[in-house]
Amino acid sequence: MSVFKLNRKNSKTRKIFFDGAVDIARFDDVKYPDFDKITEKQLGFFWRPEEIDVLRDIKDCKDLTASEQHIFTSNLKRQILLDSVQGRAPNVAFLPIVSLPEVENWIETWTFFETIHSRSYTHIIRNVYPDPSTVFDTLLENKEIVDCSKDISKYYDDLINEPNKKNLWLCLNAVNALEGIRFYVSFACSWAFAELKKMEGNAKIIKLIARDENIHLAFTTKLINKLPKDDPEFVKIKAACEDDVLKIMEQVVDQEKQWADYLFKDGSMIGLNADILKEYVEWIAAKRCNAIKIKHNFKGGSNPLPWTQKWISGSEVQVAPQETEISSYIVGGVKKDVDDKTFSGFKL
Repeated sequence: MSVFKLNRKNSKTRKIFFDGAVDIARFDDVKYPDFDKITEKQLGFFWRPEEIDVLRDIKDCKDLTASEQHIFTSNLKRQILLDSVQGRAPNVAFLPIVSLPEVENWIETWTFFETIHSRSYTHIIRNVYPDPSTVFDTLLENKEIVDCSKDISKYYDDLINEPNKKNLWLCLNAVNALEGIRFYVSFACSWAFAELKKMEGNAKIIKLIARDENIHLAFTTKLINKLPKDDPEFVKIKAACEDDVLKIMEQVVDQEKQWADYLFKDGSMIGLNADILKEYVEWIAAKRCNAIKIKHNFKGGSNPLPWTQKWISGSEVQVAPQETEISSYIVGGVKKDVDDKTFSGFKL
C-alpha cells in the first residue's frame, strides 16, 4: 500500500470506485460537481460544541424523573458508540477504493464532522454529569447498544476485508440507513425534552448534528442513485441485491422500534411514547426507501411527529452572544480541574 500512486487515467473518465488511486487532489474541474458542492455545504456548516451553552442542562438533568433520566442517558450512550464507529469507518473502508478526488475529499470531510459529533457528546456529559465515567464506563455493558454497533460494523468490515463492488453496494446502503434512520428515535427524544423546556442545550447540539446527518444522507442517497449510471456493473448488483437492501432497512427499523421500547420501559414522557416513535420510524424509513427507489411495505403518509420538522429543517441554530461559551474561561468549568494550586503563580 502507498499513499501516492500515479493514475494516468483522466479523473473525469474514471469510475467513482475501483478505477485506480486518486493522485492529484484537484477540484476546479471534477467529474461530479454535485459531490463537490456537498463538501462545500458541509464545510460551510463548521461548528464547535463549545459554542453551545449546556450549563442550564445541569439543573434540568437533576430535575428529570427516573424514567426521563433513563431516556436521556441511554440515548447519549447509544449516540456515542454509533458515532465512535462512524467517526473512523468511512475513511478506513472507502478511501482505499475511491478513484475521484471530489469523492475522496467528501469522505474525509464526512469523517471529520462525525468526530465533531463525538466530541459534542463529551461536551454534554462532562458538563451535565458530576462524574462522566458513570456514563462512559458503563456504555459497553448495554447489550442493545453494542449489538446495534456490531450490525453497523459488519458491513464496513465485509468491505474492508473483501473489497469488491457487491460489498461496497451493501455497505453504502447500510450506511444510508444509519445516517437516515438509526439516530431519529434518539433525536426525537432530545427535541421532545426541549419542547418541554428541558435540556435545551443538548437539543441545540442535536439539531446541529441532525443538520450534518442530513448532508451525509444526501451524499449516500445521491451516490447510491448515481453508481449504476457511473458503472454498469452496479446495475446488475443493484438488481441482485434488492432483497438484501430491503432486509437491511427492515432490520434497522426493527432495531429502532426495539430501542423505543427499551427507552420507555419505565414510563413515557409528555408528548412522546414508544408507539408513536415506532410510527415515526416507519414514516422515515418509507421516505428513505423511496429516495433510493427500493420497494417496501413501510407506512408512509404524514409525519406522526410534525413538530420535529422545525428541528430538522432549520438551517442553523441561532446562538446569542451571551449563550456562547468562551474557551478561555470555560475550560475550568468543563474539566472541573480548578484547584488551590491553579492560580498559585498569579499576583494582583
